[in-house]
Amino acid sequence: MATLTAKMDTRKKSNFSKAILPYMYLLPAFIVMGVITFYPLIYQVIVSFTDFQTKDLRLGLNSPVLHFIGLKNYLDILSGGLPVQNFEFFRVLIYNFWWAITNVLVHVPAGVLIAVLLNSEGLWLKKIYRAVYILPVVVPPLVVATVWRNIFDEQYGAMNQLLTVIMHYFGSTAPVHLRWMTEYAAPIPWLLPGGPLPMAYYAMMVANFWLGWPFMTVVATGALQSIPRDLYEAADIDGASGPQQFWNITVPLLRPAMIPAAVYGFTLSFNLFAFVFFMSGGGPARSTEILVTFAYDLVRNLRLFGAAAAFSVIIFFVGTIVFLITNRITHATESYTEG
Repeated sequence: MATLTAKMDTRKKSNFSKAILPYMYLLPAFIVMGVITFYPLIYQVIVSFTDFQTKDLRLGLNSPVLHFIGLKNYLDILSGGLPVQNFEFFRVLIYNFWWAITNVLVHVPAGVLIAVLLNSEGLWLKKIYRAVYILPVVVPPLVVATVWRNIFDEQYGAMNQLLTVIMHYFGSTAPVHLRWMTEYAAPIPWLLPGGPLPMAYYAMMVANFWLGWPFMTVVATGALQSIPRDLYEAADIDGASGPQQFWNITVPLLRPAMIPAAVYGFTLSFNLFAFVFFMSGGGPARSTEILVTFAYDLVRNLRLFGAAAAFSVIIFFVGTIVFLITNRITHATESYTEG
């Protein structure tokens, strides 16, 4: 009997060891995540319910002059009650979505079209072209923003110089001095109801197009090379034209690869802080501000740490909603058995 009891105890210890072993392996990762992720998140949520400012930096939450103000920061953000000029939360939110959506609507078709052209039979130097068009992907957005801001400079920018040369062919001798980054008036007033789209928006679209289409081309190229040639040969035998093959074979077989790529591009553009901050700074008059740049401005210039924390919490929930919707579309987190 004693031997049986000893065996049962040994088996229980063995089962317990097997059960706890995976958690022991995960423990270091949990500790690191707790220090660098979970603790700052919890701290930020607590700060969002206070009037935390520069005066409270030394002692933090233990500051004697720190006051808990409940939902005031959130209400001020949503109602436009922050001490900030030209700020309306829902206008910024709408513009942020518009900025991300329009970038994706331009990047994806351009990436697919260029990939199809480079995948054509008989095209020389394909490998060189593919090596060249991947370069924008590896250039930091900060560098891209700085270079393109100089290109759109009012006085010495290459874009105005190019337009001056073009206008000379139409008989105009006056130099072109378009205020790309500072002109507030919207060239197309009806394009986004409720908020103007200044010339800076179009300049940023051009710059971000240069930055964004190569990634879509890489994804589309990989998907194109996985399409069996037999399908195109059968379509040729049946008398299908080139456009018919593109719309009935290429596009449907590219869709499983391009939809997740489009979702990734949308998420990247939605939070493209470095590019927006260093190219337009949110100007003119905050008309190209996105959520993440405004949250940074609350800390950097206004030192409203409590309001910035509340703004970041709102961004988190907006991002979570976007993730849930896109995940519903793409089924990115489902296993093969669930699909």
